[in-house]
Amino acid sequence: MISIVLGAAAGGGFPQWNAHSPGCERARAGDPKARPRSQTSLAVSGDGRNWVLLNASPDLRQQIEATPRLHPHEGIRSSPLRDVVLTNGDIDAIAGLLTLRERHPFTIHATAAVQAVLAANPIFNALAADLVRRESLRLDQPVTLATCGLTIEGFAVPGKTPLYLERSAVPPIGETEEVIGVLVGDGRRRLAFVPSCAAMTDGLARRLQGVDAVFFDGTLWQDDELIRSGAGTKTGRRMGHMSLAGSDGVLAAFRPIDVGRKILIHLNNSNPALLDDSSERAEVEAAGWEVSYDGMEVTL
Repeated sequence: MISIVLGAAAGGGFPQWNAHSPGCERARAGDPKARPRSQTSLAVSGDGRNWVLLNASPDLRQQIEATPRLHPHEGIRSSPLRDVVLTNGDIDAIAGLLTLRERHPFTIHATAAVQAVLAANPIFNALAADLVRRESLRLDQPVTLATCGLTIEGFAVPGKTPLYLERSAVPPIGETEEVIGVLVGDGRRRLAFVPSCAAMTDGLARRLQGVDAVFFDGTLWQDDELIRSGAGTKTGRRMGHMSLAGSDGVLAAFRPIDVGRKILIHLNNSNPALLDDSSERAEVEAAGWEVSYDGMEVTL
């Protein structure tokens, strides 16, 4: 099973278009230790020919062009992308669907809650109904994709409703169909994709125990990172993300969990772990984690 990180950054990418932080300026200047990253999406294949897309980033077009394995190889028009799996209804997870509107057949797999978000917005009708199927993904029920032989299984993780759908000042964090993780397997190996997670629970820890690789939410280094830097007013918890550091952070939460490869994805432009020469990167690596980057390939 092959996975390719098409984009490793959180919403806005790295550098973010309106961010004037030192890290973003280093990335703009071409500093090799501040490698630019586009917004999060992962492509997975069991045979190297047919691919499943996990989340459709707003940067999808440039990500496909930067990935030769995803280029058309047959006829006048074609694509090896067969399926798209959505983990939530956030803009940076679904906007890239509109890139796939040029009459290409594929199937969108998402929970009923996320499918309802797509159905409620007529712009997604640009995806021709006679070619693009929409399949509801039921939690904790494995589904074998006939297009590539891989199996996907969605599972709830602590999270919140997308920002543009919030109806209260402080939306509740819960385990619902609105935010999920995905297990992908080929019958021998399993990887987990969890780009958004508000907390580690006992159930989630059991779910991840023993997987061969996990791509996990690495959005912020500290919970109040945006507030400290003056870049925002919300904590990571308020946005539905664990921080990496701290006694209840990702690094601590994974210490008792046996995972083959631990890879951070969905890193915000403010996160110093993006910088190869930062002390935070050194701490991440000392804890056995890798920081993903655009074009990273992981073969299991």
